[in-house]
Amino acid sequence: MPIEILMPALSPTMTEGNLTKWLKKEGDEIHSGDVLAEIETDKATMEFEAVDEGRIGKILVPDGSEGIKVNQPIALLLEEGEDASALAQFAIAAPQPAAGSVPAAAAEPAVVAQPPAMPRGGNGRIFASPLARRMAQQAGLELAAIAGSGPQGRIVKADIEAALAAARGAPAAAPQRPEAAPPVQPAPVATGALTKERVLALAGNPPHTERPLTAMRRVIARRLTESKQTVPHFYLTVDCEIDELLKIRAELNAKSDAYRISVNDFVIRATALALRQVPAANASWSDEAILLWDGVDIAVAVALEDGLITPIVKNADRKGLAMIANETKDLTARARAGKLKLEEFQGGTFSISNLGMFGVREFAAVINPPHGGILAVGQGEQRPVVKNDALSIATVMSCTLSCDHRAVDGAVGAQFLAAFKKLVEDPLTMLL
Repeated sequence: MPIEILMPALSPTMTEGNLTKWLKKEGDEIHSGDVLAEIETDKATMEFEAVDEGRIGKILVPDGSEGIKVNQPIALLLEEGEDASALAQFAIAAPQPAAGSVPAAAAEPAVVAQPPAMPRGGNGRIFASPLARRMAQQAGLELAAIAGSGPQGRIVKADIEAALAAARGAPAAAPQRPEAAPPVQPAPVATGALTKERVLALAGNPPHTERPLTAMRRVIARRLTESKQTVPHFYLTVDCEIDELLKIRAELNAKSDAYRISVNDFVIRATALALRQVPAANASWSDEAILLWDGVDIAVAVALEDGLITPIVKNADRKGLAMIANETKDLTARARAGKLKLEEFQGGTFSISNLGMFGVREFAAVINPPHGGILAVGQGEQRPVVKNDALSIATVMSCTLSCDHRAVDGAVGAQFLAAFKKLVEDPLTMLL
C-alpha cells in the first residue's frame, strides 16, 4: 500500500514548517537521497531528501503551503508494482493556500482505516522518518531491531526515544501514532506579563509600528531567555594587542587572490587552538556528566534580517587561515540566503560573536546552550598602553568570555583566555 511522506522535523525546535517548493512532481520516480522539496523551518530554507524508493502517487500539500505540522502527510509514495488505484483508500484533504494570504494552519488528515503496523516493506526495506534515522545513527541503534509505531509501521522519533530509555533501563511511555494537535487556546495571562496591550499601557500608548514575530524570532527569544534563566553566566575580559596580527594579515592577503583573510578568521583560528590547548574549556554541561568534546567546532554568529544564525566551522583547529577564511565566507553567504544544511548550523562546541565591525568596543554575549562558552569580540582600536615603563600607542582588541559556571570554572576560563591572548599577539604561532 502507498507510503505516506511526512513533514520532516529538520531541526530540534521545529514543530511546523512551510513547503516552499516541490522539486519532484506526481509520477516521478524517486530514490533514497533524492531531494524532494524545499522546506522553510524556523532556522532556514532546507532541502528535504527521500528516505524511501518508489513513485510519487499524489502530492497532498502544494507549493507555498504554510504552517504544515511536523509528521503531517504531505505526499503519497507508490511502491514497485502499485498503481493509482492504491490511492483510493486515502481520503486526505490537502490545505490550499489562499491567494494573497497566509493560511493559519495546514488542514488535518481525515480519519481513515489503517492496516496493522508493518515495519518492513515487501522487499525488506526499513521505513523510518529522517529524524528517527538521524537519532538512531547518533545513538548507535540498529533500526532493524526497533518496531515502528508510525504510519504503515514507520519508525518515528517516539520509537527511538523508547529504545534509548529501554537501553538505559528506564521506563518509557509507549510510543503513539502522531495525532492532530488540538486547537491552541490562549493561555491565561499572568499578572505583569508583557502582552502587547500591557506594553502599550506602560509606554503611554505612543504611536508605533508593529513588526510581526517570525518563527526564528520566537525561537531566539525562548532559547536566550532559557539561557539567562538556567545557565549561571560569568564573564572574563582580556585586552589583546593586534598590531602584529594586522601586519601579518596584510602580508598574507597581498600574496594571493585566492583568499581574503579577516581579523575574525584569525580569531576563529586562535580560539580553536586555545581550546585544543585548554580542553577543559571545550565542554558542555549535562545533568549526568560534563561533556568534554573531542572535536573543536566553532559556531560563528551571523546577523540576519530578523535574527541570527550560527554556522559552524568544524574541526577549526585542524584548518589553516586560508581554509577558514574561504569556508567562513561561504557559510555566511549561504546563511544569509537561507541555504544552510541542518548539520552546518546545528551543534558546535563553542561560539564566537564579533561586533567589532560595528564599532563596539566591548560587550558580553549570552551563551548558546549546550555550548559551555561564547567569546565576544570587540573593535580593534588604538589605545595608550605602557611598554617598558613608557607610554606608547597600540591597537587593542577587547574580548570577553562568557562561561557556563556549571561546566567551566573561573581558572579554566582564565587559562583559555591566556592561551588565546598569546596566540593573537604572536600570530606567527598560528601558522605553524
